[in-house]
Amino acid sequence: MKKKLALAVIISTLTLHSYAQKIDLEYYLSGNTTYSPEIPAPEQVIGHQVGEWHINHDRLVNYMYRLAEASDRILIQEYAQTFEARPLLVLTISSPKNLNNIKDIKEKHAQLTNPQESEKLDLENMPAVVYMGYSVHGNEASGSNAALLVAYHLAAAQGPEIEKLLNETVILLDPSFNPDGLQRFSNWVNSRKSFNVSTDPNNMEQNEAWPGGRTNHYWFDLNRDWLPAQLPESQGRVALFHEWKPNVLTDHHEMGTNSTFFFQPGIPSRNNPLTPENTYTLTEKMGVYHARALDNIGSLYYTKESYDDYYYGKGSTYPDINGAVGILFEQASSRGHAQESIHGVLKFPFTIRNQVTTSFSTLKAVNEMRLDFLQHQRDFYKEAIQEAQKDQNKAFIFASKDSYRSYHLAELISRHKVDIYHPKKGVNIKGINFSEDQVYVVPLYQSQYRLIKAMFETRTKFQDSLFYDISTWTLPYAFGLDYETLNAKSYNHSLLGEKFNSEQKPSGKLIGQQSAYAYAFEWYGYYTPKLLNKLLKKGYTVKVGNEEFNANGKQFARGSIIIPVGIQEKTPDSIYNTLSHLAKETGIDIYSLTTGLDYSGVSLGSRSFDKVRNPKIMMLVGEGVTPYDAGEVWHLLDQRYDMELSLVPIDEFNQVEINKYNTMILVNGRYSDISTPAKDKLKTWLQHGGTIVASKDALKFLSSSGFGKFEFEKPNNADSLKERKYADINETEGAQKIGGAIFETKIDNTHPLLYGYYRQTLPVFRNSRLFLKKSSNSFANPIVYTDFPLLSGYISKGNLDLLKGTSAVGTSNYGKGMIIGFTDNLNFRAFWYGTNKIFMNAIFFGPIIDRTAGR
Repeated sequence: MKKKLALAVIISTLTLHSYAQKIDLEYYLSGNTTYSPEIPAPEQVIGHQVGEWHINHDRLVNYMYRLAEASDRILIQEYAQTFEARPLLVLTISSPKNLNNIKDIKEKHAQLTNPQESEKLDLENMPAVVYMGYSVHGNEASGSNAALLVAYHLAAAQGPEIEKLLNETVILLDPSFNPDGLQRFSNWVNSRKSFNVSTDPNNMEQNEAWPGGRTNHYWFDLNRDWLPAQLPESQGRVALFHEWKPNVLTDHHEMGTNSTFFFQPGIPSRNNPLTPENTYTLTEKMGVYHARALDNIGSLYYTKESYDDYYYGKGSTYPDINGAVGILFEQASSRGHAQESIHGVLKFPFTIRNQVTTSFSTLKAVNEMRLDFLQHQRDFYKEAIQEAQKDQNKAFIFASKDSYRSYHLAELISRHKVDIYHPKKGVNIKGINFSEDQVYVVPLYQSQYRLIKAMFETRTKFQDSLFYDISTWTLPYAFGLDYETLNAKSYNHSLLGEKFNSEQKPSGKLIGQQSAYAYAFEWYGYYTPKLLNKLLKKGYTVKVGNEEFNANGKQFARGSIIIPVGIQEKTPDSIYNTLSHLAKETGIDIYSLTTGLDYSGVSLGSRSFDKVRNPKIMMLVGEGVTPYDAGEVWHLLDQRYDMELSLVPIDEFNQVEINKYNTMILVNGRYSDISTPAKDKLKTWLQHGGTIVASKDALKFLSSSGFGKFEFEKPNNADSLKERKYADINETEGAQKIGGAIFETKIDNTHPLLYGYYRQTLPVFRNSRLFLKKSSNSFANPIVYTDFPLLSGYISKGNLDLLKGTSAVGTSNYGKGMIIGFTDNLNFRAFWYGTNKIFMNAIFFGPIIDRTAGR
């Protein structure tokens, strides 16, 4: 026994040496609270005190299930899975009485969002609902570690205060918004933690390798995906949000090590004007609770000096347009277990304690302001319906020749509990007739009126010129759709036909009988690259038409694909069966052709048809490359188009043989680590017929390294040359950034890069100041910004003047190879469906671009 005690003393001393303080539960939780011994504390399950190590997701999940087993205050649910098959959990925490009646409580609470029913509800006896979410960025780990302690307290605390809270509140505790990122980060810091904890900012532990733990599996920032909801984590979370319609949602983050602690409200001039003023009033009232709690533990904090509530795709802002109040918390990050800062050594347990403290201050505020939040939710939806009734516009309508792009926007909209319909009959939009199954109508007169306005509005006038995130996200532009706004004269409720059902996806079919000659399909459809790739992988010889042609009484536009039967090494039966299956899978109509003769256009044996090369793709990744942009390409090819892609780190690229690839992707980033021999290798590869698809700063690298003829306009800072005060430095420089806006371009849809587009203009997203000069070769300017390009969002006058008439893409020959460079991100956040096709055209059709069309 004495030996065991001595060993325990040694271990305790070592822990003291490591942290210079003994961390126990009382450091995080009030010493005045009694806790039930029947409920396991985190240390008893995870094997260490919270803050001694970074929690990994597996242990976090294990503890939450153990807690749910031990407590009658908790129901636990897996609401989604990540790409790496990790569960996303929510703990529904309330009094046992409430949990026994939880279905009825949920139903009554949801009625608050229905103005026809909400006035009948008794708010005095209705619990408030709080959604507490932690660590959407996996390397901002103090949140998820704090969730262990918050969950334990709610399960085990005893006394009248906790009983009152649980009787009057339903708490949805989401311990890890980003399981894959949290796991990646915890593995990094835990495996590099020294026995003598290093606080050096240069130490390996505090500097995780690319791409870091911030993002999910495909390197997406999940905190920008609440509105687009393109990723499984977000789709599950948004569904949970609307299942419950919480009154408050908290979003626990971290920021730079030399900061302190931030809680909302953010900068008032950057609030979204669609959010009602009372949302910000309630946010300020809650702030008093946070300040008081942080005062009590002596933590420094600030508010109203940074961050904003503008983009509804963020976790702390999405609730604001849905009748709730979102609250952002930002804690200075130790990034590992401890790190030097301007305030002294910042220790991981300290960062956790602040997150725990503000979690409790949130619950206290909601409990004491319960009626205010419930009344706010009821008023929000009542006022929304009243605004909808007064609005001169009554509906939005959209369609496309590409049925799947329209479908995916309808799918996105419906995820947010917005009613959407097909019309009863076909509609003409901007001169093109669409059938009823191609068209979608979104009436404004519904409870989600404000959110619909946020999805469809265009805005070019702003109170402030700085934005924490993008300044616009107009969804029909993002999807590249034909759309119109219907006013009272052009809209009638009788227009509405069948309600949208996401289970009814666009269907494709093989039209005609089995052919002994050829098959063809047009290039309009979103999943045509998937169909083409599957054919190439199966060994089919496939050709693309560079001229219009007619067959079986149908006209096929440029970019249409033909599959000649006679030259395939497959039987006619197997070809027919394969194409029938792929048409259904991809939603693309494939036509059976009985002859190749076309006297009015080109016949199918014409030299205007080019054989399509099977792409063998490498994308450079690693230090210097922007993970978001790389992840968007990876996700696009891997998830949407079922294509193989090799992700090759730059240092590996310097050593490897590259001749087995024929296509190389360089997204935005810094490529200075490519060695001189590797550049020479790349030039030789290009000369022999390789294709490079580059974007943004990668294009600048290629130009400066002698890979192509790309000239850029120098950014104009004239707006910042006016006489200003020193205090205006940040605002002046920030106003020159293009944080994210939408612009109109003129396109040449006879060019291979624009196959599949049928309009003469196209909206594009831009968030950079890279201005590519227009080529003197008119054939080399397939996408050019118009003279009045701004469609929606913020841009300074100087940048706008500079943007007009510049190119959005440049092509340059290099031997037999081709470099295709884009100034913009065509795959932004996985919801810019409208320009994905251009990127895919570069991959499939880049090699066939005529040599005379280069710069």
